[in-house]
Amino acid sequence: MTSPEGTEGSEGVPIDHERTASWSTSADSESAAVDPVAPVWQRLALGRAMPERAAYHRLDGPWLEEAWERARIVLLDERGRVAAEGPTEAPRLVWFTAAEVVAPDAERLFLAEEDGIPYFAVLAELPEKPADGWRSVSLREVGAELVPFESSLLTEAIGLANWHRDYRFGPRTGTRLGWRNGGWEAEAVDGSEVVYPRTNPAIIVLVHDGVAGDEGRCLLTRGLTWPEGRYSCVAGFVEPGEAAEAAVFREVAEETGVRIREVRYLASQAWPLPASLMLGFYALAESDQPVTVEEVELADARWFTRGQLRGHGPGEAPIVPPPLSIAHELLTAWRDERIENPF
Repeated sequence: MTSPEGTEGSEGVPIDHERTASWSTSADSESAAVDPVAPVWQRLALGRAMPERAAYHRLDGPWLEEAWERARIVLLDERGRVAAEGPTEAPRLVWFTAAEVVAPDAERLFLAEEDGIPYFAVLAELPEKPADGWRSVSLREVGAELVPFESSLLTEAIGLANWHRDYRFGPRTGTRLGWRNGGWEAEAVDGSEVVYPRTNPAIIVLVHDGVAGDEGRCLLTRGLTWPEGRYSCVAGFVEPGEAAEAAVFREVAEETGVRIREVRYLASQAWPLPASLMLGFYALAESDQPVTVEEVELADARWFTRGQLRGHGPGEAPIVPPPLSIAHELLTAWRDERIENPF
């Protein structure tokens, strides 16, 4: 089954520089410091903070109008890009005021209220850059480098904005939708239906053989459009009527022909590219099984040793996903033999 669009699995979407510029050999050091004692899900990029979403304000139209006038607002253009400033290794979002947003008909998305400050996102073109300028960036480019609070807000904003762009008409009646409740509900203009934001669950799994040291092996895949040398974990959508664990068994078998014998959940990560929730797993399998590549989605699938991921050879280390994605944590935790609650 086709993997989530934009995930680090074998989804077969066109490769681009933005997406893979920060991929590196897994022997490289980590690019961002995280709290080593935090739960795994809070060590992942995009989820290291929990802004107060203040959902009770979404139904309060007068409050939303008043809050807008004193809010910090992030602008999202049609490609999901935002304004950022500061050095590449420590960017900060550019927050606009209501007076600076020259898009009176733009959709306002209420994100959170933190320490009495409202935060909104607006779907509108970015203004002309000032001479000393901020720059236009995407979540892929800055999600792992932003401070946790801003990274979480941007992840929320992009997920909600993608839903707004994709749902202009009701899926049941085809009637045009209008937005309400701070951008968190869409009602058909004739009142025939109400639509809510949706998230598509998907699994991503590192299959390994349970062997310690450099001789341990893991199973990685390469998407059809990926350059030579780039590999990641098996990934795919959870199908209707299917448990996430069952999806792990099915996806690994479908994409590689390998039969796993045990699966263990690690953590989840919001992945609004465009609308997924990635459920991360480890799975055990015998590494002497032959690999049968599912050629509709994959260019390659193979076993790598822990020594190869550590740069000890033989051959070059595979190029793996950057710290932005949960695939990075799955791979580096296995490489460094720091998997929590191992099999």
